Amino acid sequence: MSDEQFMHAAIEIARKGVESGQTPFGAAVIQGDTVIARDHNAVWGSMDVTSHAEINAIRKACRALNRIDLSDCAIYSTCEPCPMCFGAIHWARIPAIYYGVSIEDAESFGFNEIHISNRTMNEMGNLGKRIESGILQEECAEIFRLWRDSGMSDGY
Repeated sequence: MSDEQFMHAAIEIARKGVESGQTPFGAAVIQGDTVIARDHNAVWGSMDVTSHAEINAIRKACRALNRIDLSDCAIYSTCEPCPMCFGAIHWARIPAIYYGVSIEDAESFGFNEIHISNRTMNEMGNLGKRIESGILQEECAEIFRLWRDSGMSDGY
């Protein structure tokens, strides 16, 4: 399977999140050619500020594989992971991050992001993670536009 197919798994779950009143973030944990877990941001539904898409997907993947070491996996996210999610990706030992829109793109849609890129955190920590940006960037941005245009962003 291709990067685009894996990103579609994240985009589809993000769309479901938006349809259920959540924000436009989705993530998928991949092992080989298999989607192990995927989830969307559920902060508003759960009233848990740590319920980001990446963390939710990592939790599901750990349970599915019955281990916390995901060093044979990759993560695909509709948006560049925030510092909290980057930390969770690091602690799960996921070596590769693929994302669609950047932190700056998310901010342009009204999100209050911390301005530190995954690449900077990777370099500062000398972590050696593979980071690929812009995977289906326009399709990921479309989920953000769907969220904004639905009016859900008004209360954000």
